[in-house]
Formats: sequence, structure tokens, C-alpha cells
Amino acid sequence: MKSSAVLTVGFFTLLLGVVTAGPAAAAATTQPATAAAYDKSFFPIMIWDGVPGDAATIARIKDCGVTVAGFVAPKDLPAIESAGLKCIVSDARTSGYDWSHVDEATAKKNVHALVAEVGKSPAVFGYYLRDEPPAGLFPGLATVADLVREAAPGKWPYINLFPNYAEPWQLQTPDYPTYLEKFVQTCHPPILSYDHYALMEDGSLKDGYWQNLESMRALGLKHNIPFWNIVLANAHFDHPEPTAAGMRFQVYSTLAYGGRGIAYFTYFAPKVGNYRAAAIDQFGNPTPTWDYLRNVNHQVLKLAPTLLKLKSTRVYHFAKTNGCQLPPADSLLSSAGGDHFMAGEFTCEGDAAPYVMVVNKDLKLSHPVDLHARKPAKSVKLVSPYTGELMPFEGEQIWLAPGQGSLLRVEQ
Repeated sequence: MKSSAVLTVGFFTLLLGVVTAGPAAAAATTQPATAAAYDKSFFPIMIWDGVPGDAATIARIKDCGVTVAGFVAPKDLPAIESAGLKCIVSDARTSGYDWSHVDEATAKKNVHALVAEVGKSPAVFGYYLRDEPPAGLFPGLATVADLVREAAPGKWPYINLFPNYAEPWQLQTPDYPTYLEKFVQTCHPPILSYDHYALMEDGSLKDGYWQNLESMRALGLKHNIPFWNIVLANAHFDHPEPTAAGMRFQVYSTLAYGGRGIAYFTYFAPKVGNYRAAAIDQFGNPTPTWDYLRNVNHQVLKLAPTLLKLKSTRVYHFAKTNGCQLPPADSLLSSAGGDHFMAGEFTCEGDAAPYVMVVNKDLKLSHPVDLHARKPAKSVKLVSPYTGELMPFEGEQIWLAPGQGSLLRVEQ
């Protein structure tokens, strides 16, 4: 669905019953603070799905390591609350507009009524507005986004952006950087979100994956806004059935770029086309993908107390990669032991030592990390993805599985 702009609106309507449409009107310019729910004790892991309100389904979602239970109707919020999860509220009062002709008075009445109904729920992380809008819709979206912030301070007016492989006619801007900047300047989002599905059936990685991460990281740092990446978690079109390596690769590469939220498209397999191998199949049964998601999600949750204190300072690859940087002269590392690695560097709140996440980009083979720091390191410790504790980075710990990342504290 989200791999194709042609299918986006129709299929999302099929899933959630949202109404979307055409080019745009005028908007306000208030810059919001980052969502209050987005604090340093909570790492968002979301499924990109409409979620029913039955307790068993929601319990299984939580068991998978998900912290944001997708898109939820107001009537189903009590079940999300009971599970201790957060969610994005899906309701026509924030999403059901012709975005090219938003009547502000009507929208204000709708938004305030919805927030009055559900706004006290601790499960509410945000309110769904629109998926993959062209730039012509930004003013209309900004009108409703401002109303959400007015009625529900700190909650996210949820808008997800196109990937960089969208065409200019879809973006309605000359290029992707213009699209991103125009979105921030018009809609003033508290969080950035985009999707990019780059794993292909022939085993290749679509060109543009790393460049999209570069763009989102740069935009987020420029405007001090955290970003999420919606990653591929099912097979459809010419995308392959998920593997454990593919899930690790998408998640850890996002974290290495400083991403502060992961969403999965999709958790439930859509009953259309050649969609398959999502975590839950079309008959409601768990697939091997469910276990892949659970494993990597639980790793992220163990790393989260450290991740949420980090600020991205630089990212580089150890082999020439289109649109990306090789290790600069002032990088922490000159090498990690091979071309198959990339690294993201961070400062850590309350800790003078730098951190680095090294990712094995190889989706087939494991590789040992052989760090070469530009300055001698007194110690290198791994933040364990299984306990969250610091431990020596030596012996068997230096081996990275396909797609795996290691978060390291390097004391110099």
C-alpha cells in the first residue's frame, strides 16, 4: 500500500476508514514543542495498522514489544489503556477532510469535541491526520494540526511523509529536500515520520535508503525534532518476505542515524494482492515474522534507557556509499574492520564518554568488529541488547549477526 502513492489513500481508507483528498488552503505558524508523551522514559515502537479493541489481540501486540498500538478508534481506548500501551487516535474529526478546503470553524468544533471525548486517556499519544500528503495539502493539514495542539497540548498531530523515491508530481515540489523543509515550515511537526521500503526480492537494497536516512537526520537536527522510520514488515509487490536479518538491519540502521521511533508496515497482513508474511497472517495466525519483530523490539527496549540519552553527532560508512560520508578526519573511528560496517556517533547526556553504534550492513554474513579509534581507547564497552547493562566488548561479543548493530561506549 504505502510503497505506491496510487494505493496509499484507497488502502488506508480500507484499513481505517479515513477520508483524504486534494490540494490546500491557509495555515497557522505556531511552532510546537515536542510531544509531551515523547519523554526520556519511553521509546516508541508502533505497528502501522488499525487495531481492534479485543483484549487478546492487544495483549499479543504488547507481548511483541510494541509500545504504540497503531491507530485506534475512540471506543477502543479503554482496552489500550488496560494493556498499558499508547496509540494514535483514528477518527474522522481529525482525518476526514478535503485537505484543499478545510473550514477552520468546522474543524475546530470537530477537534475540540474529539479531544473532550478522549483527551484524558493516558493511552493517547497523538491524533491521525494524513499519510503521505503532497505538499499542496500542507496548509490544510497545518490548520487541523494547530487545532490539535490547541486542544491537546503535547499530543502529536500525526502526519507521515513520502519516501525519497516519490516522484515530483507526488511531492508537488521540485525535489525531496524542498518537500521536507516545506512540511516543517508549514506544519511545524513535533515529530517527523516517513516510510522507506528498500529491501527487494532479488536481494538488493534499493538505492536511496541511506540517503533518506541522511535527509531525515539532517532535517531533525536542523529543527531539533526527533524522527521515526516506518520499516517494511511484510512482503508485497517486489519486496521479499521478512527475515530476522532484514528486521535487524532496518531497525539498527535507523538507530545508528539517531532515529527515535520505529513503526512497522504492517503487523496484520492486508487481505489484498500479494501481501503476505506479516506478523499476523490473513487468518489471524502468528507467522515467523512475529518472532522476528518481538526479538528485535525487545533488544531496542533494553537499549532504550541509553538510546534516549543520546544525541547524534555524525554518521559515516566504511565503504563508499552513494549520498553518504566516509569517516571524516575528526571521527571517533577510522575503521571497524571491514567495508560491510557503518557507524553512528553520539554524545550521551550525563556521560563524558562518546558512544558509537556499529551496524553490520551485510544481510547474509556475520562479521567480527575490529575497532580502530583515532585516539587510543581506555576501554570499549557494549550496551547489551539483552540486559541493557555495560559489559566488555571482547571475545564472542565482537561478532555481529547479519543486520545487527552494537551500541558501544568508548572511553578515551
